[in-house]
Amino acid sequence: MTEFDDLVGVMARLRAPDGCPWDREQTHASIRKYVIEEAYEVAEAIDHGDPHELCTELGDLLLQVVFHARMAEEAATFSVRDVCRAVVDKLRRRHPHVFGDVGVRDAAEVSKNWEEIKAVERGPDASVIDGVPRALPSLQRAERIAEKASRVGFDWPGPEPVLEKLDEERAELAEALAGGDPERIGDEIGDLLFTVANLARKLDQEPEALLGRAVDRFDRRFRQVEATARAAGEDLRGLGAPALEARWQAAKKSLAAAEAKSV
Repeated sequence: MTEFDDLVGVMARLRAPDGCPWDREQTHASIRKYVIEEAYEVAEAIDHGDPHELCTELGDLLLQVVFHARMAEEAATFSVRDVCRAVVDKLRRRHPHVFGDVGVRDAAEVSKNWEEIKAVERGPDASVIDGVPRALPSLQRAERIAEKASRVGFDWPGPEPVLEKLDEERAELAEALAGGDPERIGDEIGDLLFTVANLARKLDQEPEALLGRAVDRFDRRFRQVEATARAAGEDLRGLGAPALEARWQAAKKSLAAAEAKSV
């Protein structure tokens, strides 16, 4: 593909001895953060539903792949062609119902076969929960690890037992708070968060996305509280809890009414 070859060529030129000083100085470690950042920008573009924005952000993410592959090629470890070949081989290997003679009934069976093929590739000593990056946001990592464990039956039968577990974890946190041990308090808060992530998973929800939406709601409402206070010549720091709560409830109603009108 000419466009892809152009991108590979531009990256090679930037890394050349007479290329860009900044690009030449970079290492896999120095640009690691940009891979993560660009992936999140792709996710945000998907949330916005803007095809042009998505196209642009996918290009930025692709640039990171080509950048890493170029550095690897300079070190004679692998090339961008090796990257492409590896993923093509993986897709063919993990889709025997398309590229082989395996029959499947539905998407669920495709997912089951995919996981079984991955398990064979990893070997008999691999863990069921292998393959979940530690760099994932913790709520997302909790969801993925619990999901993988559930495939061997290590799971609650439904959301109700998870709610019971939530009550148990809350009681343990209250006990830890009474004891005053900061480390135990932290551990119990972590257990509570992990249980909440599992509750979301059992209800077919993504905990990371749910928390993001909750933070967005708080952001909008708090900014509305600030705007209302400024318009009234008030300083939030001097209002006190009852007045702040009144402002908060008013902001919720105002924003809810505005959102209802826009639908």
